[in-house]
Amino acid sequence: MSEQSTPTTGTPAAGASARPRDNSLARAPRESSEHVSALASEHGTTTIADQVVAKIAGIATRNVQGVYAVGGGAARAFGALREYIPGSGSDTTSGVHVEVGERQAAVDLDLVADYGVSIADLAQAVRRSVITSIERMTGLEVTEVNIDVNDVHLPDDDADSSSGRSSSREQSSAGGEGEEGGGRVR
Repeated sequence: MSEQSTPTTGTPAAGASARPRDNSLARAPRESSEHVSALASEHGTTTIADQVVAKIAGIATRNVQGVYAVGGGAARAFGALREYIPGSGSDTTSGVHVEVGERQAAVDLDLVADYGVSIADLAQAVRRSVITSIERMTGLEVTEVNIDVNDVHLPDDDADSSSGRSSSREQSSAGGEGEEGGGRVR
């Protein structure tokens, strides 16, 4: 045996170092643990799909007082049709676009505001809700929430609407009808 090889018994040969490869591997996770996010640890990584972040953002947006709907005209029309298809459920990601990286997420939202609300205040409340929800549930840092308010819902629109769409406040004030009663459950 040469002095540079390690015997099979595990004891180092004369002049050879004590297994530098094993020590460097054992230290690697501990040394890098300062830079590890909540989604990665020395025991593995967690990957969160874009769809998950989009769903969280959509729900957080819909829960803000003053948001009538999320999505543009075509997305809302398609969503209204989906409500009538048995088993299709509602699309919580309509009008929500996200980009998710390893540690960060960016969100773009299209929404319709209720008439009479301050759009600046509404946008601030939506951003706060989306950022808080995503960061709390995923551990991702939200770098930006871009909001496009593409319509304002007028109270008269409910009477003229042929789609049967009503705001969440109207549904809750109607006694919380279930699906059998013709109301939509969110």
